[in-house]
Amino acid sequence: MSSNPVAETVASLMPRAKAELTELVAFKSVADFDQFPKSESQGAANWIADALRAEGFQDVALLDTPDGTQSVYGFLPGPEGAKTVLLYAHYDVQPPLDEAAWLTPPFELTERDGRWYGRGSADCKGGVIMHLLALRALKANGGIPVHIKVIVEGSEEQGTGGLERYAEAHPELLTADTIVIGDAGNFRAGLPTVTATLRGMTLVRVQVDTLEGNLHSGQFGGAAPDALAALIRVLDSLRAKDGSTTVDGLTGDATWNGLQYDEESFRKDAKVLDGVELIGSGTVADRIWARPAVTVLGIDVPPVVGATASVQAGARALISLRVPPGADTVEATKLLRAHLEAHTPWGARVSTEQVGGGQPFRADTSSPAYAAMTEAMSVAYAGQEMQYAGLGGSIPLCNTLASLYPQAEILLIGLSEPEAQIHAVNEGVSPDELERLSVAEALFLRNYAAS
Repeated sequence: MSSNPVAETVASLMPRAKAELTELVAFKSVADFDQFPKSESQGAANWIADALRAEGFQDVALLDTPDGTQSVYGFLPGPEGAKTVLLYAHYDVQPPLDEAAWLTPPFELTERDGRWYGRGSADCKGGVIMHLLALRALKANGGIPVHIKVIVEGSEEQGTGGLERYAEAHPELLTADTIVIGDAGNFRAGLPTVTATLRGMTLVRVQVDTLEGNLHSGQFGGAAPDALAALIRVLDSLRAKDGSTTVDGLTGDATWNGLQYDEESFRKDAKVLDGVELIGSGTVADRIWARPAVTVLGIDVPPVVGATASVQAGARALISLRVPPGADTVEATKLLRAHLEAHTPWGARVSTEQVGGGQPFRADTSSPAYAAMTEAMSVAYAGQEMQYAGLGGSIPLCNTLASLYPQAEILLIGLSEPEAQIHAVNEGVSPDELERLSVAEALFLRNYAAS
């Protein structure tokens, strides 16, 4: 990184950043209160509120959102007449999954081989620290040249829409000239990237029932309709032979014209086993950024251990459908539910329910904010040109903000590069990325104020 006062300040603050991220990661802030205590999420929210107050933020508040979680808000005034920038992150995290598979405890930030490991270190508690570092660096080097609003969500990973509904009910709260979403990531560590598109998502639960109760498979198997077998057929109908997603009526042939993702690199990043084929058709970028993708997230059936010789009377599954830019999640959900019902065999009873969702997003990359970020990224990353990529994941709030504030420019950056292994075991953040992106955000705020 080229030497400049902002970069030098951020470098000096990195030990403090590690200590703070250690404290924040320690909160088991999974916004599924059937699995984790609500007090853990409340603790994380209070930590962030205290951090904002310590930086001089005004109107700091814990916002009670309709899904039963809290988002943290604060306002830091800048010079009179300055532009307003909203900085976003989320403090809720994915469950740790198989804790035994973690090399170090998931809720203890641990340094190993140059990375800091812990659930939420990259997605997205590290994003909270990134915002704090950028603001501290500006305060130490001439002051913050814009009005700053910060919003840190408490249920992004659950997709339950609490902050979206709150923002719709209080549209004046988050109004801004530009919004920086700190929940994306570089295409590769060390390669400065903004995310120009997001796929949307719908979550649908499907239940298949065939019998009043389970039956002995020796006495009735062969004629009695098996609900689990019916569900398997339904789920299999969602994919073509090559693994492409096939939902009746949903287009799946769009192409991606930006940064490409070669197959060898993707296999390495995704840790695909030797000899196992990738699924789908088209380029990797087409498949993960521009086309729909269905995933079976879970199935409720008897486990192998303890299973009995029974024909199953009922079975259910949770299905995720990623919806590409240009498509509508509401329509895609209708098509998915219709497909599931149409492909259920043997006259089995089937019911479907949408349990979460969000629209896809496409940014305006020709805006002044993008020019300001391009220059900032170039300095922070030693002259490298900023790249534009898509993101296969969803951030439902983006479209809510875009519809509420159509004049606002929206940029997506963050710490979730491939090695971060977000949503998986052994999630970790690169401190180098945290440092460089904090510098980039600080320089962006300065450049944008002058634009």
